[in-house]
Amino acid sequence: MASELVNVNEFQELARQALPKMYFDFYNGGAEDQYTLRQNVEAFHRITILPRILVDVSRIDMSTTILGYHTSAPIMIAPTAMHKLAHPEGEVATARAAAACNTIMALSFSSTCTVEEVASSCHAVRFFQIYVYKRRDVTAMLVQKAERNGFKAIILTVDAPRLGRREADIKNRMVVPQLKNFEGLLSTEVVSDKGSNLEAFAAGTFDPSLCWKDIQWLRSFTSLPILVKGVLTSEDAIKAVEAGVAGIVVSNHGARQLDYSPATIIVLEEVVRAVGGKVPVILDGGVRRGTDIFKALALGAQAVMIGRPVIYGLAAKGEYGVRRVIEMLKDELELTMALSGCPTVKDVTRNHVRTEHDRLNCRL
Repeated sequence: MASELVNVNEFQELARQALPKMYFDFYNGGAEDQYTLRQNVEAFHRITILPRILVDVSRIDMSTTILGYHTSAPIMIAPTAMHKLAHPEGEVATARAAAACNTIMALSFSSTCTVEEVASSCHAVRFFQIYVYKRRDVTAMLVQKAERNGFKAIILTVDAPRLGRREADIKNRMVVPQLKNFEGLLSTEVVSDKGSNLEAFAAGTFDPSLCWKDIQWLRSFTSLPILVKGVLTSEDAIKAVEAGVAGIVVSNHGARQLDYSPATIIVLEEVVRAVGGKVPVILDGGVRRGTDIFKALALGAQAVMIGRPVIYGLAAKGEYGVRRVIEMLKDELELTMALSGCPTVKDVTRNHVRTEHDRLNCRL
């Protein structure tokens, strides 16, 4: 009899066993030396929690709001590509799990289920992630389709003027399936005699001229709030606020773009300070434990996004696996809040954690 799964990390090996090597490597890998991929997780280990004692924690309330939408915990499902490579039900299964857990799901532009299929599958609050393409009309049509189908916000990925060098995909000659959201708009079939078809598709379609003024262009054809995903510095956080965005996602694209960019938890506080409470800040990258979520909240994040663990759960056990990943993280966060003396997420403060920077300042 198989042993019981006790944390989300254990889904990774199940996913490895369930998936063809090409697909597991696609989900699991990062850019080049994968330094940032490792640091996204390991940087959390260097932050310690400072619990407060003799606080009434007989009731723990993890609920919060994100852009005005109530959610059971400060956890969102990150936009990740092509879920049908992990499980036949694809993004529909992920969306149903999100609805069951009262969690917001961000649907990737490169989903293998259509916007309409995901929208009709359940009543989860959904955001839609998008790139800007050389054919700007395609971007506009996808955004407007998402808005018509009840999606509540647009997440603009801003860290991919070109695709990062993902060496596992190059070695495996990663093949991109036809993406249903592009049917009738743009072909995703790419003929390339070397490397990753995904890289060739991105090179042919992504618009590298995208810049700050295009936020206003995006706002010209949608009434939905716009979040930018891919901010890693205070300078860009300030520019994002000045551009009128509704939120910022601190992200290094799951360490799949620029290797040796910083771990997101390391730069989170810098971004939060720069924003000064004007818009919510969400952390993406490296979250594997409820303690990680607690640390992100203490450093100013309103919520975190979960990417790879959701895919691993989906690959291993379908919709049930995604639910279990979210439930495990919620259970761990609830326990961490109780043991740290925090009855609500608003009680989690900067005084509850000590970072490497804090320890260095103490020595000085």
